[in-house]
Amino acid sequence: MPRTTEIAPGLFVAAQLNAADVPQLAEEGFRTIINNRPDGEESAQPPASVVRDEAKHHDIAYIYQPVSTSAIAAKDVAELERNIASAAKPIVAHCRSGTRTYLMWATGQALKGKDPAALVAEAATKGYDLRSLPALVERVKAG
Repeated sequence: MPRTTEIAPGLFVAAQLNAADVPQLAEEGFRTIINNRPDGEESAQPPASVVRDEAKHHDIAYIYQPVSTSAIAAKDVAELERNIASAAKPIVAHCRSGTRTYLMWATGQALKGKDPAALVAEAATKGYDLRSLPALVERVKAG
């Protein structure tokens, strides 16, 4: 199972999750999975429906919010924030590596006034490279 990294209280990011990871997530107490990876991004990734079905079997809510890194927009950031606010915690949100999800969350934080450079530095201590965050924030602001 990919490692989970807490980026905010009750919010964790991870790399691609598979159906076989779900029992352990349930054992660890996760209550929601958010999938930010579009189906078919890579041939070896499992379809969202397979992981969703396994999550349901373990009473874990499953939210499918596919987003391409190059197309992250304000609506995607806002949708992720709504999903996080309304979901049962703890939440594990994933994409291919966890970076895209972390970037969307950090963009929301930056739009609320947090310093993008501080967010990038904090992410680096957790093993994530968010150096593209300042440019993404500016792109999202511009619409």
